[in-house]
Amino acid sequence: MSVALFPERMRISADRFEKMIETGVLTKYDRVELIDGDMINEPGINPPHSAVTARLNKLFVLSVGDSAIVSPGGSVRLGDFSMPQPDLMLLKGRKDFYSGQRPTALDVLLLVDISDSSLAYDQSTKRSLYARYRVREYWVVDVQGRRVYVYSDPSADGYAQVHERAAADTVSPQALPTVQIRVGMLFA
Repeated sequence: MSVALFPERMRISADRFEKMIETGVLTKYDRVELIDGDMINEPGINPPHSAVTARLNKLFVLSVGDSAIVSPGGSVRLGDFSMPQPDLMLLKGRKDFYSGQRPTALDVLLLVDISDSSLAYDQSTKRSLYARYRVREYWVVDVQGRRVYVYSDPSADGYAQVHERAAADTVSPQALPTVQIRVGMLFA
């Protein structure tokens, strides 16, 4: 009697993914992130996405001061099989600026994804991943809709709090409530 065998999915670990970066298998030109063991191609960055990212980065740098590290375009290690690359991160301060290791969920004050063509993905796959790893706050900036979705109070089941903020509204990271960003300024 023969048994039919089917190929099994091989998950890539975060350690292996980092080795691929260290050895040059993946370069800065490969726009990929690791989500639950799968390497995911990220869409290219177009001018509206880039402009919103630059504006928010500047607003954070000017208003956060020494209260946090503003990290654009880095990655965060979530468990053994995920290294997503949000567009911006606010991280707890460290003297070495995370030069010795990637930040983890415990280091994150806020993750931000700027969504021009990836809104559905950011609000499903990435939001679920961040909640599962207890990232305390996650913002999705909807470039086309000109709004910000604020997710907070994470659990294994998702984020308990969801707020949609329009152009006339102001958003503030929970960890840094004195930082006030008028949503409309992101799209000026």
